[in-house]
Amino acid sequence: MNQADKPLKQYHVWDLSVRVFHWINFICVIGLLVIGTVILNNKILGISTDGKILLKTIHVYFGYVFALNLSWRMVWAFFGNRYARWRSIIPFKKEHREAFKPFMNGIRENKPVFFLGHNPLGRMMVAFLFLLLSTQAITGLVLAGTDIYFPPFGPTIAEWVAVDKSKADEIKPYSKENVNAENYKAMRDIRKPFITTHVYVFYTLLGTILLHIIGVVVSEIREKSGLTSAMITGEKHSAEEPVDR
Repeated sequence: MNQADKPLKQYHVWDLSVRVFHWINFICVIGLLVIGTVILNNKILGISTDGKILLKTIHVYFGYVFALNLSWRMVWAFFGNRYARWRSIIPFKKEHREAFKPFMNGIRENKPVFFLGHNPLGRMMVAFLFLLLSTQAITGLVLAGTDIYFPPFGPTIAEWVAVDKSKADEIKPYSKENVNAENYKAMRDIRKPFITTHVYVFYTLLGTILLHIIGVVVSEIREKSGLTSAMITGEKHSAEEPVDR
């Protein structure tokens, strides 16, 4: 029987929590990337100081949703179904190494094999994305506190740089009023590696997202398993038996 004549089987792969995470993360990342690009080019675009503060405020609110959503996904990786768990995300484990052989054979023979979860390359990509997203979340929260005095670190930072500690909560972003110049400079020096990391990971994330999209499109065309729609319905389908069932 040819593959085209085989009946398609449907498999439930992505649970509701994973699917909701994915689309919230998608919206947040797009919003953060767009606003971040504008902030990075604020001088070229002629944005005023007040406009820059507004953009950073919106960026931070997007960041809060992004960080909470990412945190929930990491917690859910301990409780979700098989394909949501850390053992299906972390690469280079025995199961992951063993999956490379049929995956590479499928590429060489132009007969793609079917994976319910991520294929070996996809698994590496997802793990790398988790690393990048986590780095952005952590550095972003630090920058929110050291730049516009937003929680969770902002109140502590404001108290550190304040001349009058009792009025620390009144310090405004980019204002020198009630700000100790020496402490402010020390704070900004500590901030430098976080902003450098945040910017470089920003560019790395852009490239990685592009590769991720290309990988999804190529896999969708080759495997025809409903890879994209599975993040809406949770279901994949194939006439072939999954390698990782």
